[in-house]
Amino acid sequence: MKVVTWNVNGIRARELQVVEWIEREKPDILCLQELKAAPDQMPLSLAAPAGYASTWHGHKGYSGVGLLLRTETFPGTVLFSHPDFDHETRIVEALTPQFSVASVYVPNGGKDFAAKLAFLEAMGRWAREARASGKALLVCDDLNVALTDRDVHPKERKAGAIGQRPDERALLAKILDQGLVDTGRALDPDNENLFTYWAPWRQLKARNIGWRIDFILASEGLAKSAKAARVHREFGTSDHAPVVVEFG
Repeated sequence: MKVVTWNVNGIRARELQVVEWIEREKPDILCLQELKAAPDQMPLSLAAPAGYASTWHGHKGYSGVGLLLRTETFPGTVLFSHPDFDHETRIVEALTPQFSVASVYVPNGGKDFAAKLAFLEAMGRWAREARASGKALLVCDDLNVALTDRDVHPKERKAGAIGQRPDERALLAKILDQGLVDTGRALDPDNENLFTYWAPWRQLKARNIGWRIDFILASEGLAKSAKAARVHREFGTSDHAPVVVEFG
């Protein structure tokens, strides 16, 4: 099973790249963030992609998430829902027979840091409730938080910067404490240059001077079947790269 998460930074701007990615990679699950488009603004090529159950949850010009499940892998009707802490169209969830999968876009926090902390706290409660009910989770997200200094290039590290603050990291750690595994790092533990986002200036992406803020988190039982992970930095023009994890 191939799972992909990707902040596209505008689905209309990246339409052809998303179409190419789907045709080339044929992901079983594709989670997209920062659509910057309402459902009725979705490009026709992506509104209802062949071979996928899909949903688009967004605002014009801001935020938004998408979730696509390959029907060959997940036959039958797929029910999409939004947890009660959904804020500014930032989370969509689908229940499969094996697990619940969610595409999540955490607020950046630059304009409303309190809202970011509240969202992360609510995510922690949601993950705790899922664990208590015995429901496995697969959470594909732009968390807008680097878990440790190691997840930020030395040239980008700045004490107190949003995305690197201790209070954000503590909330992210609490989410992981609910039996979730950071599969990207688990599969590539020694990579000091593992980044998923690069500020769009000074050729930082080409130079790989970035942050790791995009994650595929999996409940422990599911994470045991994760066998390969990769960040496709060379693909696309978004300031984020597609992040892929393959499960056996």
